[in-house]
Amino acid sequence: MSDTTTDTTPMTGDDQDLGAAGAQLSTAPGEEPPHLPALGVIGWARWFWRQLTSMRVALLLLLLLSLAAIPGSLIPQTGIDETEVAAFRERHETLAPVYDTLGLFNVYSSVWFSAIYILLFVSLIGCIIPRTWQFVGQLRGRPPGAPRRLTRLPAHTAWRTGAEPEDVREAALALLRKRRFRAHLAGDAVAAEKGYLREVGNLLFHVALIVMLIAFGWGQLFKSEGNKLIVEGNGFSNTLTQYDDFKSGNLFTNDDLVPFSFDVKEFTGTYERTGPNKGTPRTYQSEVTYTEGAGGAEKTAVIKVNKPLEIGDAKVYLVSHGYAPVVTVRDGKGNIVFQDAVPLLPLDANVTSSGVVKVLDGYRNPEGDKEQLGFNAFFVPTFGGSASGTMLSQFPAPDYPVLALSAYHGDLKADSGIPQSVYQMDKTKMKEFKDAEGELFKKLLTPGETMTLPDGAGSVTFEKDIKEWAGFQVVQEPGGGWALGGAVAAIGGLAASLFIQRRRVWVRAVRGADGVTVVEMAGLGRSESAKVPEELGELAGILYDRAPGTPGPDPDHASPKTSETADTDPEAVPAEGAEQQ
Repeated sequence: MSDTTTDTTPMTGDDQDLGAAGAQLSTAPGEEPPHLPALGVIGWARWFWRQLTSMRVALLLLLLLSLAAIPGSLIPQTGIDETEVAAFRERHETLAPVYDTLGLFNVYSSVWFSAIYILLFVSLIGCIIPRTWQFVGQLRGRPPGAPRRLTRLPAHTAWRTGAEPEDVREAALALLRKRRFRAHLAGDAVAAEKGYLREVGNLLFHVALIVMLIAFGWGQLFKSEGNKLIVEGNGFSNTLTQYDDFKSGNLFTNDDLVPFSFDVKEFTGTYERTGPNKGTPRTYQSEVTYTEGAGGAEKTAVIKVNKPLEIGDAKVYLVSHGYAPVVTVRDGKGNIVFQDAVPLLPLDANVTSSGVVKVLDGYRNPEGDKEQLGFNAFFVPTFGGSASGTMLSQFPAPDYPVLALSAYHGDLKADSGIPQSVYQMDKTKMKEFKDAEGELFKKLLTPGETMTLPDGAGSVTFEKDIKEWAGFQVVQEPGGGWALGGAVAAIGGLAASLFIQRRRVWVRAVRGADGVTVVEMAGLGRSESAKVPEELGELAGILYDRAPGTPGPDPDHASPKTSETADTDPEAVPAEGAEQQ
């Protein structure tokens, strides 16, 4: 028994008799010749709806949505970094108004981005609903009957056997059902179909895209994201006023904040001590105690990088770390006017840090007048020594901490009504303390050392207690889970639509004019693939074992074909495996 024949020539002429057998292998809408709609509003509306719900337009809109998102990545956005947007406006005074007009500083809420988003959403729904309805109809029906001439199909085989036609058909029906085909008897043939998961995967992919679009839109409207820097020993309550910075979606309200609070007990950071990765963090974690709601029980948790604390719909991420040296400031009489841990912002991977110390209230100069003090602070956790020639940290751990301070006095303009950064100092109304040489008064301090200000103005002590701070980001994204589920479903659906082939198999068994049963088998797939002839050859080999072949009649004495005799192709060859008998 030789290989199954595969015919790849286009089907024309007699091949058009496939009818329903060659149709409906997919629910994809067919290509219709272009035609102008009837004049009138209804005609144009129908034409527009057909264009919008076509797969071609859906793919085009998906491409446009991807292109439209590019400016949001390249141009600073007001919802992400207003400071950077303000800086961009200062640098590009001519271009900024154009960007404002086009909505490029707020791409994802602009009119044109929303229009593409909504049109894609409507297009996908318009594609899916009719295809789903059609697919359900196919599942409720039966595979179409066999074409008149099976030997004209791309993959076919035929042989003669002494078995009864009814027995061959029953054996074929049992075999195909065992191979998970939907099969039934249709006249003198068995019709079977398999691979419905391909269309299920296709529909699942498009439904998943809709779920992702809804989740994305929902998340953008109701999301919130806030940052808070907390020194060891301090706490935080999830209210709007406690955040250092906060941004949210257009429909988010303060009532949507998850009620909870937590205290930072300790931050732990460890680093590689040797090797090429020296200084690389090994452990960043913060031990916290938290409560849910107003009267919730206190619980303990450890927040690590990429392992947030989840409280209801909120996730608390650990995003940054630094040092907060404890500084004590006294006036000329020795009274403490300031004592606190001062968070400093890291400048490099070795946590070289800078910031300011501000004494706003309680200080009087030697003359008894109220003044404010300001100190520029520069901190290195591991000082390289004076021989290094630089004030840069050599390692991120506090092995040899040094604090450099430079002193000012005057008015910090804290009462001007203009918001100020706690990490910067406005020096416009400040005066420098001078040393003996008339230069800015400054000094390097190690833990426990004190800097005495000139002229009895007071002193500053760098306490031995060096605390660490941790930066937290509290995120609420109500659509995150749905978006993840949609993405997973989309990948699964796409894999099914690419790797599963929908195909049909027919087995016809009829008695020939000479009384010998003629068996014909044919397969048809949606596209050319080696899987259909291979599968057909395997099925034919198994069925041949149950209905073995017999020698064919002498061509000179062959009976003529009649309407009651199966049409066999003189070029048809038996399926693979028959020669084993």
